[in-house]
Amino acid sequence: MRLTALSKGSGCGCKINPTVLKEMLDGFRVDESFPGILVGNSLSDDCSVYDLGDGMYLLQTVDFFTPIVDDPYVFGAAAAANALSDIWAMGGKPVMANAVFGWPLDKLPVGMGRQVLQGAFELCKSAGVALAGGHSIDSQEAIFGLSVTGTCKAHHLKRNSTAVAGDVLLLTKPLGVGMLAAAHKRGQSSAAQDAALYKVLQQTNQAGEALGGLGGVHAMTDVTGFGLAGHLLEICKGSGLTAELSFKDIPCIEEARELAAQFVLPDNAMRNWNAYESELEMGNQAAFPWLVDPQTNGGLLLAVAPDQVDVVLELCPTAQRIGILSAGEARIVVK
Repeated sequence: MRLTALSKGSGCGCKINPTVLKEMLDGFRVDESFPGILVGNSLSDDCSVYDLGDGMYLLQTVDFFTPIVDDPYVFGAAAAANALSDIWAMGGKPVMANAVFGWPLDKLPVGMGRQVLQGAFELCKSAGVALAGGHSIDSQEAIFGLSVTGTCKAHHLKRNSTAVAGDVLLLTKPLGVGMLAAAHKRGQSSAAQDAALYKVLQQTNQAGEALGGLGGVHAMTDVTGFGLAGHLLEICKGSGLTAELSFKDIPCIEEARELAAQFVLPDNAMRNWNAYESELEMGNQAAFPWLVDPQTNGGLLLAVAPDQVDVVLELCPTAQRIGILSAGEARIVVK
């Protein structure tokens, strides 16, 4: 039995429609008025943050999803990297993780489940994070992810709502994971495409911890299930700014270009488009599949002061400039 055959959506593409999620969460918001809570769920930050009162913050997140690839080891490693990324995306240091594990024991062998755990365990270990425990259930669909605890110095915390007009937008990883995963799930991918997918899925965003120490990085988040458009709009709305993107500068996974040209898109790409269409000005229609493609363990999206861009690029050589932020209505203009 192929792992992806049991999943309705792949990786972060299985997220609930953002419009539906907003409706479900109505009335359940926790903000900074709650004692000790510095960052709750009133906006769209990557972690909740608790003020320890000694110049240090406690960061907490949980992230899990259904299989994105058929290789169980890569599935576990990708899910772990994706969950840890939430801590790094806010400038923090993940210190401990607990597994969230659902496994269909009547459909998939125990040994395959062990490979999922092994992938996560080894990736966490390589990042210096203790995978110290967790919880498991016998479920109808395979599910895996982590609950992660991290720490952060107060002046290192990065949010997605604190960008400044004139900031340069940088992206640290190429787009295309959703399209590659869709082709993989449908049995349409080549060996080269699978290899590219596996490589990107297991690359961590550990540079976010160091980026937290740079004052010129005004805002930061990671690009996951809502695609570049959705997560950039979170920055725009939180900061009250317009994003101007240059499509030719957006990094794309080479092996995914053929899929984009053929519109081999995951189902949730259209979910993203329907949610954000009214806030996108598409001056370049070729950007469409890349903007709405749901990423799993996607790159860090940074808003950086112009005079600090070179400092960031030296620290994170994979980052590429993709646009700028300017005063104006919260929307994205693509050229």
